[in-house]
Amino acid sequence: MDLTLRVWRQAGPEAPGRFETYQATDVKEDMSFLEMLDVLNERLAAEGTEPIAFESDCREGICGACGVMINGQAHGPQRGTATCQLHMRLYNDGDTIVVEPFRAASFPIVKDLVVDRGALDRIIAAGGYITVPAGSAPDANLIPVPKDDADLAMDAAACIGCGACVAACPNGAANLFTAAKVAHLNLLPQGQPERDGRTEHMVDTMESWFGSCTSHRECEAACPKEISIDFIAMMNRDYLRAKLHSRR
Repeated sequence: MDLTLRVWRQAGPEAPGRFETYQATDVKEDMSFLEMLDVLNERLAAEGTEPIAFESDCREGICGACGVMINGQAHGPQRGTATCQLHMRLYNDGDTIVVEPFRAASFPIVKDLVVDRGALDRIIAAGGYITVPAGSAPDANLIPVPKDDADLAMDAAACIGCGACVAACPNGAANLFTAAKVAHLNLLPQGQPERDGRTEHMVDTMESWFGSCTSHRECEAACPKEISIDFIAMMNRDYLRAKLHSRR
């Protein structure tokens, strides 16, 4: 395939940005989207043009670093798929593809398609600790966990922290991300001692960096792991409970 790419280029956080047009030629349908960008970058480097900056790491859909907006959709047109696992067979010869970084006030652009997702790390840091002397780790099978709770916790733990939910949300909210991180800890017996404090701290940190959820459900549609917004309802319930307990 021969494709036309309109790619956002921005030299740095304070520099003005712009779309630039490139021709991607001889693109194989079995290439991933990032492989296609790699081939384009090799050609740009050979021509003496600065390559397009984008993030990638695992290329297996589990690290979340690869996220970009493709034709206005976070991670592209295929549901339940991260950018690194999106294949070019979804496109046709002659297509024009617009590639830009995740757009959110909480995700400042570093360069080109690279954004700073540090605000998500701050949410995790707000609740990612324990205050009890737990001693050494017990064997996993010593703590009985109901299967329904274990399955639900695993569904929440599938979140890869890519930020697609934030980029897709009209309000720039991070409720789905935060709810997934809260739920996979709060659902398990090991997470109960810190449940109230964890929920309160993580949600309060989220609210200081991101917009508020108004249930558009764009986050669920954009999530490459198809995490349900039911977790947001669970988080809201736990947050209310935590606030009531803290007033006693």
